[in-house]
Amino acid sequence: MAEQAVRVMVVDDHPMWRDAVERDLAAAGFEVVAVAATGREALARCPAARPDVVVLDLQIPEPNGVEVTRAVAVEGGPRVLILSASGEQADVLEAVKAGATGYLVKSASRAELIDAVGKVAAGEAVYTAGLAGLVLGEFRRIEAADGPPDEENVLTPRETEILRMVAKGLSSTQIAERLVLSHRTVQNHTQNTLRKLQLHNRVELTRYAIEKGLE
Repeated sequence: MAEQAVRVMVVDDHPMWRDAVERDLAAAGFEVVAVAATGREALARCPAARPDVVVLDLQIPEPNGVEVTRAVAVEGGPRVLILSASGEQADVLEAVKAGATGYLVKSASRAELIDAVGKVAAGEAVYTAGLAGLVLGEFRRIEAADGPPDEENVLTPRETEILRMVAKGLSSTQIAERLVLSHRTVQNHTQNTLRKLQLHNRVELTRYAIEKGLE
């Protein structure tokens, strides 16, 4: 049986940009099930379209991209990949806290967009290079101002190292290559981390890492 195509919804208020993204994704084998120009249209069309991934601009007519993310990125809902002209740290942070799985700036290449949609559909967090580090740095400053973190569920140095790589969007295979470990060892460390933190998947791990600013 052929593998079912990933269902995608594209939300952007610029018609030429929206059409270009739709064409690129369709040409790459994704099924574009809906498009929208405003937050209101996105929220109205999303339930019937049942996308796996919503490719969403932040700066759209109300409700904005963050509010749309907060509304659709719920249990059982689609994953959200932000595709925005803004690479500002505050925008990235707000989107991730609202539930976005990935964040690309619009200077990303067609290949990067296609790769990101596939990864987000599979539950992997994806960021334009440098953005994850900026957000992690901000949360580390917040943690420092608030005092030392709780000592419950302390991770080993290796688990923390792998967690940071997961937060940057690296796959288990990429992490294994960088740390010169077997793929199974990386998976075991990841599963141990999930169990300790009482989390369920890599997306939740990424949000935890960003929120806690773990070194």
